[in-house]
Amino acid sequence: MILVFKHLFYKNYVGLSLWPFIFLKHNDLKKDAVLINHEKIHLRQQLELLILPFYILYILEWLLRTVLYLNTYRAYQNMSFEREAYYNEKDLNYLDRRRPFSFMNYLFRT
Repeated sequence: MILVFKHLFYKNYVGLSLWPFIFLKHNDLKKDAVLINHEKIHLRQQLELLILPFYILYILEWLLRTVLYLNTYRAYQNMSFEREAYYNEKDLNYLDRRRPFSFMNYLFRT
């Protein structure tokens, strides 16, 4: 389910997946197939990690990478969950062939 809630977002962020919802900053973004696909990849990640563990791992990885990079945005960009979503967001058929726990393939990529 896609919901629009503009007050949830900071700076340039426009989409957020919180199982089972996708929140968007503006109604027009519902037409952005690449953004929706990116968020659906996150929903799949959340589901396969049984939702709550996903959020715990997401925050822990972000904290670790923040310490490594000394930059919160660079840490966000280099998280395995985000790398998988960004790398595959333009492939609208990615989720049809994605293997479980594929984000693990992006843990140590540079």
